[in-house]
Amino acid sequence: MSQKHAGKQPLHPKAMLYLALVFFRPTPTAPTVDPACQHQRPELVGLSGDGHIVLGGVFTVHHDRQYHETNFREKPAPITCQRFGFQNYQWLQAIVFAIEEINKNPNILPNVTLGFWIYDSCTIIQRALEGTLQILTGKGVPIPNYRCKGNVPLAGVIGEAVSSCSITMARLLGLYRYPQISYVSSSPILSDRLQFPSFFRTIPSDDFQSRGLAQLLIHFGWTWIGLLADDDDYGQQGIQLLKHELTSAGACVAFSENIMLSRADRNAFRIIPVIKGSTANVIVIFSSEAGLTPLMEEMVRQNVTGKTWIASEAWSTSSLLSMERYWDILAGTIGFAIHSGEMPGFEAHLTSINPSKYPNDDFTLRFWEEAFGCKWNDLQNGLDVSHNGTILCTGVEQIGTLRTSYNDVTNLRATYNVYNAVYAIAMALHDLNFCRGGHDPFQHGVCSDVMDFQPWQLLQYVKKVRLPNGGEDFFFNENGDVAAKYDIVNWQKNSEGTLRHVTVGRYDSSVPQEQALTIHISTIQWKLPSQLVPLSVCSPSCGSGYRQAASEGGPICCFLCVFCPTGEISNKTDSVECTKCPWNQWPNARQNRCILKTVEFLSYEEPLGTTLAVASNLGSLLPVAVMGLYIRYRKTPIVKASNSNLSYLLLTSLTLCFLCSLVFIGVPTPGKCLLRQAVFGIIFALCVSCILAKTIMVVIAFKATKPNSNLRRWAGPQLSYVVIIICTLIQILVCTFWLVLSPPFPEHNIHSQAGKIIVECNEGSPFAFWCMLGYLGLLATISFIVAFMARKLPDSFNEAKYITFSMLAFLSVWISFIPAYLSTRGKYMVAMEIFAILSSSSALVCCIFFPKCYIIVMKPEINSKKYLLGRGAKYNNKANIT
Repeated sequence: MSQKHAGKQPLHPKAMLYLALVFFRPTPTAPTVDPACQHQRPELVGLSGDGHIVLGGVFTVHHDRQYHETNFREKPAPITCQRFGFQNYQWLQAIVFAIEEINKNPNILPNVTLGFWIYDSCTIIQRALEGTLQILTGKGVPIPNYRCKGNVPLAGVIGEAVSSCSITMARLLGLYRYPQISYVSSSPILSDRLQFPSFFRTIPSDDFQSRGLAQLLIHFGWTWIGLLADDDDYGQQGIQLLKHELTSAGACVAFSENIMLSRADRNAFRIIPVIKGSTANVIVIFSSEAGLTPLMEEMVRQNVTGKTWIASEAWSTSSLLSMERYWDILAGTIGFAIHSGEMPGFEAHLTSINPSKYPNDDFTLRFWEEAFGCKWNDLQNGLDVSHNGTILCTGVEQIGTLRTSYNDVTNLRATYNVYNAVYAIAMALHDLNFCRGGHDPFQHGVCSDVMDFQPWQLLQYVKKVRLPNGGEDFFFNENGDVAAKYDIVNWQKNSEGTLRHVTVGRYDSSVPQEQALTIHISTIQWKLPSQLVPLSVCSPSCGSGYRQAASEGGPICCFLCVFCPTGEISNKTDSVECTKCPWNQWPNARQNRCILKTVEFLSYEEPLGTTLAVASNLGSLLPVAVMGLYIRYRKTPIVKASNSNLSYLLLTSLTLCFLCSLVFIGVPTPGKCLLRQAVFGIIFALCVSCILAKTIMVVIAFKATKPNSNLRRWAGPQLSYVVIIICTLIQILVCTFWLVLSPPFPEHNIHSQAGKIIVECNEGSPFAFWCMLGYLGLLATISFIVAFMARKLPDSFNEAKYITFSMLAFLSVWISFIPAYLSTRGKYMVAMEIFAILSSSSALVCCIFFPKCYIIVMKPEINSKKYLLGRGAKYNNKANIT
């Protein structure tokens, strides 16, 4: 709203401070001064009013200035002030209005009137300092270290608007401890009580504004931000604080450029191409309206549109920038504005201003010319403008007919701050006037006279002043600052075709941070025709299911969108990292939420499990059918010659082999896991042991027929039982040690297959499992070797040939099983083992028993004792019987 930038600075502030320390020594007031000691400089233009106590004011009445060329051959021309500010003149009138209101109030400083001396700084540091010196001196010409109106005390100084000017003034006023209250200087450095012990302000520090602006930007999701700032204390400190807040919040700065106030074009030749070339659609500007206007003129010329501007409080309600020529650029702007207040009677005061009321007020004369587009007839200086077509000012023009920011009292912001500043000084004087002995802030309990006090004495009362302010107390904290309260304004075009600053929210630092920002998005008028919130990001948002991956060498806001890794999800936009699902859940196809994993095991309900269960049951009927056939034809030679008891045992074990596969189907329970491999291993060991015993008996039976053979005594059935028992017992011992030392157990396997929980049996000890399986292979191999060696025995004893085939099939199945088993997971691994069990069992039944069953059923003629003892050529190749 106000101007806060520094002008041209021919003298460094430190140099000014040094001169002040050397020459400005506080002394008693001096009613007379040697004229030779006076500075021979032109008197500054000012406005004054008489009173018992005077209050100084330094205001930025003009927005800009013009420096004249200096050639050092003649006296330098004074700096020319340009562009009279209507709103700034309203600020000046606020101090006049407040003083008149206080003087009329019998409850504040009774019998004491306040006067004022007000000067225009024209946003120039040296003019602000010169005005301050004139206020301290009490005369039109500043005399360092002298107070020429000793009978009229100086209470303090209101001002300045520009932070750089306020800093220079505060260094000087702080030497004498004169209270200084600024109404819009918000530079954070002014909160330093060591450097500025007597400075106060009625506007919050930019510390709070920077935090609020950063919170506003993050609220709308703007993370790719452009920054512009005046190259003075206000702009540079404000923008540095904002950078820090943005970085802490995770946003990035696309560019940061300085508005060079010392240049007429404000560095526009560099700034405009940067703005046009940047992908940042939101730009924050820490500047005054005077510093920003030339830049906006260049933007109008180059038609720079499509950007959303975020305004600091220095120009967020600027009437100068609200002109129609800037609407295409600035419509939709959002800014932080000083909190507004009520000033009853102020509008009437503004309309009552007239040159006749203040005949010696150059400000009013200039205002009249600017407001009504006329000129005063200056005959005193020989200038007659009545005959050159210029409209003459009459003084009877009506201010009420104007539509300017001067008489706009709908949102009194900086104006209200001036009003509060005057009242703070007045209430401090009032408290000093009504001091009671023993209750004053000074030593020895001596009260000061309101007409004769020291500046440092009044300063103590200013620190303690409290004013009612819209239901909340107004007071200064230990740093001379007030509570941070801002209105958030939006620049909107209304139905009348004018640009208004509409309040759309509020920022209050006195509440918790998460509640500090309140904004009504529905009331905001955006620049976009769609009225959607504009985007300002370096990279498009990463949707759910993706995460942000930093772009090499780029800022953190510029990133790539990478799909979440297997097993992880992101369920919100712009996730920095993906999160893993719980152990029993798995990402969906879009990887934006977790769903329950499929629980997998070989069940009876699914087709594969049903098929294997049916095959197992049907397969178990084969040896039962063979056994039934054997029992029916038990008295036939071929059954008797086959060692029927051993055959019955083998068929029984084969039946169990088929049925043991059922233990592998269904939910793996602790009992199933503990027993299924052991049962399988022992039953198959019994089966193969029977075949081995059968093979050995074939060999012994052949050898025992030879004369004087020692094998006759082993030809009985006892040997076969011993072989079966020993071979089976070894497998039982292996399984027992396995179950005792490292028993199998059920587990949920979540690693083998993505998205599935495989309920399976952990074998406990893989070594024991392969030992058990290897022992079966060993028995089968021995049986195969013995049978293979006996395959060419005489035809009547040629059962070894079928045993050879059966063992070859058995070994082939289980050798093929090993790589297939190791390459599968889950239910298919179990199915593979069941298939091997059924295949090997079927091979044994078919190869060993089907030829005999064929003879029993289809060739009963050869199922005779005569054939067993004969060598008929007709059946020579078909007997194959033991």
